[in-house]
Amino acid sequence: MEKNDKDPDHDDKSKGDEKGDVVSDAHPSDDAHHQDGISNENVDVVGNAETDHQDPGDNNVDKVSQGEEAPEIRQTLESLSEELDQFLPTLSLHMEEHKDSTEEKGEDGYFQIPQFVGKFLDLFEEKLSKYDSGEPKTVWYQDPEEVSSLLEAVDRVSKLMGLLLNTKSCLDHHESLINHAGSIQQRAMAFLEDEFRIILEESVTKESVVVTDDSNSQRRSTADQQDHQNDVVVSQDHDQMLVPECGDQEIEYPGYPEDVVVVLRKIAEKMKAGGYGWECREVYLVGRRNILMRTLKQDCEFEKVSIDEVQKMSWDTLEREIPIWNKTFKDCSSLFFPGELKLAERIFPGDEGNLFCIVTHGLAIQFLGFAEAVAMTRRSTEKLFKILDIYETLRDSFPAMEELFPEELRSELRNEVTSARSRLGETAIHIFCDLEHSIKSDSSKTPVPGGAVHPLTRYTMNYLKYSCEYKDTLEQVFKSHSKMEREEEEPVESGNSAFASQLMRIMELLDGNLETKSKQYKDIPLSCIFMMNNGRYIVQKIKGSAEIHEVMGDTWCRRRSSELRNYHKNYQRETWGKLLGFLGHEGLMHNGKIVKPNLKERFKSFNATFDEIHKTQTTWVVNDEQLQSELRVSITAVMIPAYRAFMARFGQYLDPGRQTEKYVKYQPEDIEDLIDQLFEGNTSSSSTATARRRT
Repeated sequence: MEKNDKDPDHDDKSKGDEKGDVVSDAHPSDDAHHQDGISNENVDVVGNAETDHQDPGDNNVDKVSQGEEAPEIRQTLESLSEELDQFLPTLSLHMEEHKDSTEEKGEDGYFQIPQFVGKFLDLFEEKLSKYDSGEPKTVWYQDPEEVSSLLEAVDRVSKLMGLLLNTKSCLDHHESLINHAGSIQQRAMAFLEDEFRIILEESVTKESVVVTDDSNSQRRSTADQQDHQNDVVVSQDHDQMLVPECGDQEIEYPGYPEDVVVVLRKIAEKMKAGGYGWECREVYLVGRRNILMRTLKQDCEFEKVSIDEVQKMSWDTLEREIPIWNKTFKDCSSLFFPGELKLAERIFPGDEGNLFCIVTHGLAIQFLGFAEAVAMTRRSTEKLFKILDIYETLRDSFPAMEELFPEELRSELRNEVTSARSRLGETAIHIFCDLEHSIKSDSSKTPVPGGAVHPLTRYTMNYLKYSCEYKDTLEQVFKSHSKMEREEEEPVESGNSAFASQLMRIMELLDGNLETKSKQYKDIPLSCIFMMNNGRYIVQKIKGSAEIHEVMGDTWCRRRSSELRNYHKNYQRETWGKLLGFLGHEGLMHNGKIVKPNLKERFKSFNATFDEIHKTQTTWVVNDEQLQSELRVSITAVMIPAYRAFMARFGQYLDPGRQTEKYVKYQPEDIEDLIDQLFEGNTSSSSTATARRRT
């Protein structure tokens, strides 16, 4: 069969006079632009154009018959595009008029395709070949005119293919042209697909991004204080919105310039109109997933880990991963996920929800899997604060993330978060209550040297202090997730929360444990020093923490301070009360006269006892400067006036010279100096006692 595009003279001129709506099945979204948009003049132009160029009676034909060459008219893609734009409504009109016809009825007559259609396809194919070969040297999508020219040409090919495939006479008589146009369309779509991928991946500009303010970075735990200090150095660079100097974009991420977004949207529109929307979506999804993960790795140091990998990690490794997870989750909620939704909305309006979900949903589920996996690791006290960090992150940041997803996925994510928070909460409660078991099980029999603060006291109070920095969260955790029942225990006091009651119980257990350990000292005064050291440490920790002080209350602190004063009195009575007994008058006088042998023995006994006290108690430890000063001042206030009075009353009865030096070893000032050496834990201080004697 001879192709119509080679015989334009057979064009039915009456078709050029037809009027009607033009509908493109290949591009239904553009119906409104074609309806009632073709005038008689537009249709006549097509017919006249064909007649002018092809009429056998044309002068050009006569000249050719006389052996003269017809002047060559240079045709360009632009000029042919105009002709094609005029022809497409005619083809559409023909399709509409014969869409219900059947071959049997013979109502779908032969329809002629002008030659310029094939020429247009050839020139467009040449244009694609130039792009494939790297010409022109400039990037086409950076030139607005080139973008418009290329995409409009692609759109014309898609419309042409849609009309040809939906017009029976064309299917019957123009198979070769249809195959040619289809091949070019496939090539054009493959080109756009590759270009879409390149633009998507290579046009991202590295902008400053918003990083969430991690309030937990100010907290310190005993187990990870140094790690937290390192975190603070990092967070100082990432705790506020860093706005680039240029641009006023509402959300800086993902960092595409506005003109690039426009090009991506236009490519997506043309590919969808040509029936290649699925391919464009796939390129977008793969590209954005890769870019998002690359961004999270660069900006947050985040990498995906499976639940099995989390559970196999050492705590040192996992402890470093958790702050990264916290930061990444917060940034995704406030920046990265909203940015992905915004970008999908700009490029694929009307389909942004589906694309956003495909890009981000898997990552969101992976986030929640990590949180739940941490909760399932082996419990230990040092993990409490990191677990609470994760709990707070989910509680505070998930609502913003949740709002980005459609309702059907919100429900799924909400269930996952509820499950993760429940596991985290229950784990946190068990870990906190394990402190109670640690105190109960601490049965060390070796007393702390010098009556110093016991390691259990330091650990417990530091642990409680840091725990109370999470007081509001722990209150919520105990209220929402506590399943522990204590049938053997007294009910919680009215007005106290479950967390406050647990904290006070721990304090009571610590007091009892210390009381038991104080009995390990055979020296009662040293036992008192031990209780004073530990009691003062506890009180100072409570007063230094507004959160724990709020839980324990002023009444508890006053009661504890009163107990410390009692230990102080007991110490003074057991140590210095005996020494004061040597400074009494009893037994030194007989019938109104001084009994010198008794006086000499009294001085010897005082000196020996004081030396022993000094030798012993300089090795004792009182690290709290205020307590150390209070003890020394109270001892001085008791001893110095009594010793000074004793010396004034009886020192004169010793013969001056050798006798005085032999029995009066210390002057009052010497005693005062030696008292100031007590409680320093210095075993060598006793050797300097006589060296500091004043003459």
